Amino acid sequence: MADAWCAGPVGDEVTGYGSLLALLGRTGLAGPDGRRVTVPVLCRYCAHDEFEVASDEVWCVGCCLPIGIEDGDVYSGTCQWRLVRSDVQPSGAGNVVRKRTAEYCPAGHGVFLVAVAYAFAADGALCGLSVGLKCPEDGALRLHVDNARVVQERA
Repeated sequence: MADAWCAGPVGDEVTGYGSLLALLGRTGLAGPDGRRVTVPVLCRYCAHDEFEVASDEVWCVGCCLPIGIEDGDVYSGTCQWRLVRSDVQPSGAGNVVRKRTAEYCPAGHGVFLVAVAYAFAADGALCGLSVGLKCPEDGALRLHVDNARVVQERA
């Protein structure tokens, strides 16, 4: 499922987050105690809600800054985490974050709504991550990161 786009909703539902959050809800991502939080992504710098995906990162359309999927924080100079392939993924799965120069939906649109599902361990540490994309033009949906295991980096 991670490598395929699927048809999203039509009509008024195209621009909302409901179907994207539902897609992430079906990923099977959960921490050891089952705790998971799924949220829409807004840029922490400009509060914009549309993003481009390029060079292994999700970039805000409003301010052109990345959101830090692979390491948790691209600005502090230190990694908060690193992503590793989950045991949940098929054995032939590729990299955790796709190695492409740019992402486009099947209709050729390159701007997306983004949502993230975080899984937490019993001690509250982040232990898993899934990232979903939704085209606001046609509603197409895709998992960009599917059930990646998060390894905490120590400073």
